[in-house]
Amino acid sequence: MSPPTPRRSRSRLAILAIVAALGAASFTAPPPALASGGTAGRTADSAASSAAGDADYLVGRGIADVTGEAAETGMMGYSSFDQKTSGIHQRQRSRAFVVADRSSGKRVVYVNADLAMVFQSVQQGVISRLKERYGSLYGDENVLLSATHTHSGPGGYSHDVAYNLSVLGFQSATYKAIVDGIVESVVKAHEDLKPGGISLGTGTLTNASVNRSRTAFDRNPAADRAAFPGGIDPAMTVLRFRQGDKDAGAISWFATHNTSITNKNTLISPDNKGYASYAWEHDLEGVRYLDNTPGFVAAFPNTNAGDMSPNLNLRPGSGPTEDEFENARILGERQLEKAREIYRNAKPVTGGVDSRLAYVDMENVTVDGAYTPDGQEHRTCPAVVGASTLAGSVEDGPALPGFEEGMRTPVASIIEALQIDTPAWLATCQYPKASLVPTGLLSNVHPVTPKILPLQIMKIGELHLVAGPGEFTITSGLRVRRTVAEQLGVPLDRVLLQGYANSYSQYVTTPEEYDSQQYEGGSTLYGRYTLPAYQQEYARVAASLRDGTTIERGTAPPDESGRQFNFQTGVVYDNPPPGSSFGAVLTPPDPSYGRGSTATVEFATGHPKNNLRRGGTFLEVQRLVDGKWVRVLDDGDWRTKYRWTRTNGLTGTSKATITWDIGADTVPGTYRVVHHGDSKNLLGKITPFTGTSPTFTVN
Repeated sequence: MSPPTPRRSRSRLAILAIVAALGAASFTAPPPALASGGTAGRTADSAASSAAGDADYLVGRGIADVTGEAAETGMMGYSSFDQKTSGIHQRQRSRAFVVADRSSGKRVVYVNADLAMVFQSVQQGVISRLKERYGSLYGDENVLLSATHTHSGPGGYSHDVAYNLSVLGFQSATYKAIVDGIVESVVKAHEDLKPGGISLGTGTLTNASVNRSRTAFDRNPAADRAAFPGGIDPAMTVLRFRQGDKDAGAISWFATHNTSITNKNTLISPDNKGYASYAWEHDLEGVRYLDNTPGFVAAFPNTNAGDMSPNLNLRPGSGPTEDEFENARILGERQLEKAREIYRNAKPVTGGVDSRLAYVDMENVTVDGAYTPDGQEHRTCPAVVGASTLAGSVEDGPALPGFEEGMRTPVASIIEALQIDTPAWLATCQYPKASLVPTGLLSNVHPVTPKILPLQIMKIGELHLVAGPGEFTITSGLRVRRTVAEQLGVPLDRVLLQGYANSYSQYVTTPEEYDSQQYEGGSTLYGRYTLPAYQQEYARVAASLRDGTTIERGTAPPDESGRQFNFQTGVVYDNPPPGSSFGAVLTPPDPSYGRGSTATVEFATGHPKNNLRRGGTFLEVQRLVDGKWVRVLDDGDWRTKYRWTRTNGLTGTSKATITWDIGADTVPGTYRVVHHGDSKNLLGKITPFTGTSPTFTVN
């Protein structure tokens, strides 16, 4: 069968709107010795080193807020033009761990944030800020940034056009909140360093994921499919951290999409993995985020989740219930319960920390036959988006009508008006993809999708993390892990594919999966041999890590921050409703509520973009205790919701609706709801205000 003949474009401009549907359903020398890195580095390390104990490591942990613009900002993940933020269900947070080997002086930083993706823009911003503060102590070689892959957060923080279009461009305030928050979490972890130990445990979880691309998965060889009975990757791996004799935190890796909450939702939420973190930290360990004191940190990162869905009935928002928020809670609870079981049985590990990183031009890799299915040499291709990408993952978040998964031949009536010219040589290279948008060629003019990607492997004791800048299917992850484990000479379960790390380049499928051109295959940018190229290049990185040698790093991608655009209008001004003032109660609560009911209060408010209140809150639920009002809940809690609604666009009038689902364990007493906001006048001055509801009782 011969490759398809590329069709000609009728409109180059029309396709730019379509590119927005691309979202995912969407070393050199070792790090310096502990005493280096400027005054801040020396102070923290001296304090930690002076502590008594025989611990092999220094361990630090930190949490910080990374929540961006909570209203009228496109959300990242489903790439729906209609999905714009309208408030907060729970805040997004960054969780950081610093681990230093006391014998070698080497250290690594691991970060997991409640984000859809970590784009190259974020990696560049964070590393730049860390170098400003710590000098050479922290750099791209020994800092791994990963995302949970929630699809319910504000977007517009990439420097690549494809991932900003549905958000109408680059959103600098959201980008700043993310970079500032990640840096803050690392600073907290750095300053928290204390002698400690690490334990490792593994287990399986079989009721929190389903294969959403079984058609593609079943094309893989039997030996690969045999590794995943049921077509899922049930493995959970947990690192347990202690400082002295106290538990400090945990990282629990498990492969499932963070998409329990659908593309119909417009409230910021960290979804199922965020709930798992919150429940462990807040409910079980007593962490109160606004107190800003060190506490237990529980991260729930993803691995090779490219074809793993939490929607167990293979429909958006389905399974085990038909309530998307309840599904997020249940799927989070299942991950939490298994993680804590593994955590309790984890065994102490030894071994140093180390890392290597190389930058690879993924559009121009010659792949040796040792890594290809037919044993022949092949090449990767300039990035191309396939027609099936625009179908989206129908199990998690369908994209554009008229496109279907598995499209291998362009449909003239749909594609003709949308397609940008794809040269015959590129269509042949990408075959059997129905080539739609040659983003790699467009990126020669302006960054649309990434070309140069960071490939990193990080060692923490006995565990090796292969940082993947994309979404790897479970079989793709398996092959990378096998390649790296073989190079390192370690057991397979001591190598994890850490997805959504350091950059983002959509999906990675096996060549066999690619041929079926499901959503994931159409979204594998660099062609059929993308995965073999990754295997080859990760083998090179692993060999350097194993041998303790310097690796040829390649050329890092340029900083594209100076070439960004934004079509969003900012806040012009705010006005309260006639006869009211900012913070006025528009709808008071009922005089009393029973447990299990919902308290609702409405306030006159200003636009949330006036002040993101990062590290703060738009709401408080307060209880009267011994004559004093005590905050018991805020906008980072599971049972509260803050919704912003524009009531009159001409006058700049809006309201805040705050709801509290009163839990069965709520302490009876007298309560009130407080709203914090900010208003902007016609001269651009922003003024904070606070509104307080009448009191009510909970019986």
